[in-house]
Amino acid sequence: MIYVVECPPAGEPSAWFAYHLDDLGLKIAARDPLQAWEIYDEVTPRALMEALGHEQVDGAARAAFPSVCALGDAHGWDTTLYRADYLLGRGVLSPDPVDEKAAWLAALSARAGDYRVYWSDQDAVLATEGGDDWLCAKERWRARHALHQQLLSLEVLADNL
Repeated sequence: MIYVVECPPAGEPSAWFAYHLDDLGLKIAARDPLQAWEIYDEVTPRALMEALGHEQVDGAARAAFPSVCALGDAHGWDTTLYRADYLLGRGVLSPDPVDEKAAWLAALSARAGDYRVYWSDQDAVLATEGGDDWLCAKERWRARHALHQQLLSLEVLADNL
């Protein structure tokens, strides 16, 4: 599992989990002003045209959607284009691959406050046991506690009290 600890500038820190990268993306997008496909997407110009209701790239399609046609003409109609607004800018589609994990992390980093991501149960447990100086700083004891409670609730840690 993946664990996220968020420390907003005001209010209590929180810790939450995702089962895998797709789930992480859904959970980040659920609380983001951008749509999930704006934070990270892979699409071809042909698929965009089809989604816009044009099976053929004809004169009507070119007149209605010149920017999509320009992408198809420039990069090829079946070339995968990447969108990651926090990394590339609003609405930019690029043929250069974008790392999905980096796109989701960029969305998290755009939020006010601090955050940490732990990519496995072991990483999260080690962080609570002093393995992450950021989490174990005195001023973040509530964040550390939030992650510890999350690990207990998921039975990653046992409550032996």
